[in-house]
Amino acid sequence: MRTHAPRAVAALVAGLLAVALAGCGGDGEADTEGFSVGLLLPNRVTPRWEHSDKPLIEERLKELCDDCTMVYANAENDVARQRQQMISMITNGAKVLILDPADSKALRSSILEAERSGVPVIAYDRLAEGPISGFVSFDGSKVGKMQGEALMRAMERRGDGTTVVMMNGDPSSANAAWFRDGAMSVLSGRATIARSYETLGWSPENAHANMSAAISALGAESISGVLAANDAIAAGVISAFKKAGVEDLPPITGQDADLEAVRRVVEGEQYMTVYKPFEKEAAAAAAMAVALGRGEDVREVSTTQIDSPTHQDIPSILLTPVPVTAADLERTVVHDGVFTVQQICVPRLRPACDRVGLTG
Repeated sequence: MRTHAPRAVAALVAGLLAVALAGCGGDGEADTEGFSVGLLLPNRVTPRWEHSDKPLIEERLKELCDDCTMVYANAENDVARQRQQMISMITNGAKVLILDPADSKALRSSILEAERSGVPVIAYDRLAEGPISGFVSFDGSKVGKMQGEALMRAMERRGDGTTVVMMNGDPSSANAAWFRDGAMSVLSGRATIARSYETLGWSPENAHANMSAAISALGAESISGVLAANDAIAAGVISAFKKAGVEDLPPITGQDADLEAVRRVVEGEQYMTVYKPFEKEAAAAAAMAVALGRGEDVREVSTTQIDSPTHQDIPSILLTPVPVTAADLERTVVHDGVFTVQQICVPRLRPACDRVGLTG
């Protein structure tokens, strides 16, 4: 995955909204008819898809185009199901698809079919192979670097060595390698990678099994830190340590700032997560979809370009993630209204919340 030098990100909101709103205006020249946008998300294992992305994209679509409608489908980690969902949406008249692929390679043929049918596809959060018309995500290299930097700081503070277990994402997702490469750009030469695993389906159960294998092979006491690619994987890692009777957990990373992960960060079980303001990502995808639906050129509003294994110079918008430890919760997820202090600080966590300054 190769990115090209971005233009100023400050132009993102103004440019995207100007194009999208112009298309929805009533100046007599623009196409004012509504249309259907298909949203295809990959699974329910990662809470953000159902709880954040879906409602945020739908809300922004309605703000940008009153007469536009959204059709939604979740693949449940089943590539064949997602293929059928895409075919169904195209057959039923969707004018644009926003696709978070269950498998970045396997959906290529379906994206080709969409192109033949005149339906542009926006790859959302995960880059997809095939002739996609645009890509919206957070910068995966920065995500991995943030995880690696946080893990190194935590291990150095503990002084228990630099032996790391890598708990990577599902190899069917292009993001998994993106995150891993970003992390390795920090860890290489500074940490010893004792074991490295791929987590099929990004599932906690598979992460638990892999981490249990690492603990059995290495001994829990010799593991200085765990680079867990996201919060679901971190949950499986933590459960494996607990099952092994480990009380003093090593630093463990995460990503997505899921509510349960935020609670684990407060409690000290998970060292950090990566917060990705989903509202910005959803807004960018919705605005790009409306622009495409109105026949606009998204190259005029993209902020950078990315190469996939099959195509070059894909118009893209890459947003900046935010690393979050316990000390950062107030100014990030609480300040932005993602979660309230009351949602995070359930009764059993009240003492921990007081310790980290969550007192609202």
